[in-house]
Amino acid sequence: MNRKKTKQIKVGSVLVGGDAPITIQSMTNTNTSDIEATVNQILRMEEKGCHIVRSAINNLEDAKAIKVIKDRTNIPFIADIQFDYKLGLMAVEHGCDCLRINPGNIGAEYKVKEVVDICRKYDVPIRIGVNSGSLSREIIDKFGGVNTDSLVASAIDQVQMLEKYDFDKIKISIKSSNVNTMIESYTKLSSLVDYPLHLGVTEAGPVLKGTIKSSIGIGTLLYNGIGDTFRVSLTGDSVQEVVVGREILKSLGLLKEGIDLISCPTCSRTKIDLIDLVNRAEKRLENLNKVATIAIMGCPVNGPGEAREADLGIACGDGYGILFKKGKVIRRVEEKDLLEALINEVEML
Repeated sequence: MNRKKTKQIKVGSVLVGGDAPITIQSMTNTNTSDIEATVNQILRMEEKGCHIVRSAINNLEDAKAIKVIKDRTNIPFIADIQFDYKLGLMAVEHGCDCLRINPGNIGAEYKVKEVVDICRKYDVPIRIGVNSGSLSREIIDKFGGVNTDSLVASAIDQVQMLEKYDFDKIKISIKSSNVNTMIESYTKLSSLVDYPLHLGVTEAGPVLKGTIKSSIGIGTLLYNGIGDTFRVSLTGDSVQEVVVGREILKSLGLLKEGIDLISCPTCSRTKIDLIDLVNRAEKRLENLNKVATIAIMGCPVNGPGEAREADLGIACGDGYGILFKKGKVIRRVEEKDLLEALINEVEML
């Protein structure tokens, strides 16, 4: 991968863009003013490896909650503002690390300037968020609907609106629920700007479908060197977004953390309950502070060979399994002892 080097900004303690690692984001779905619920959800996200969190700021109580939430959590906090620019001003005053707005939705130009001025004062970056619902009628008519050209044109307009006031601590998202449109739009935008890009397939759907869409859209762009941070948008537990995000990075070799568990899809050669074994292994391995590739294969004939690059693995026979390391057999283990034998070997790595 030849990653595009974008302008680097700082979101709280986290660098975004340039040569900084690609970061995973998620968004709370609690009422932000419900501090206990919001803090608990963010802490769960942190535990799974979230780097930056975003919350909707819908009223004054939400804005006032930001400082308390930040005091009790550990990752940067982005305030998501829709139309009321005054909420953006209050969110910055109460300590948000970044402001997500669509300048075109803010209204009169003096309102945009006030937002820019306070962000400059507190050294807070702005994320421009563009999607099909935020396009002006003028742009839709000019480009013949919601498409790559209209989305990119809208993003450029918003950027220029901020640049007019000499503000360049910007990152941009240009989301679509259509994977092809999303890939094409970010690709075109990347060729036109040097600001860091926040990737995502918006309204991707329930967990399975949303995971597939996001993996294809985000993964394709990252593979092509485009993107500095991203959110996997799923209709479900926000923590699951972080889990999927980590797996996207790990699958591309962009994250070297935790256990990478590989396993075969099973076939008629499989003589034990491999699905149950893999499910139990996944739960045991996810909490181990190790960086390794672990394989669980369904037969001893092809297992060690197909998973030769794994640090450790087991290949299952009929009532037993072969424990192997880097493709070389260590010993034979009875079926009932397979999981514990594997875990013990992982712990010794």
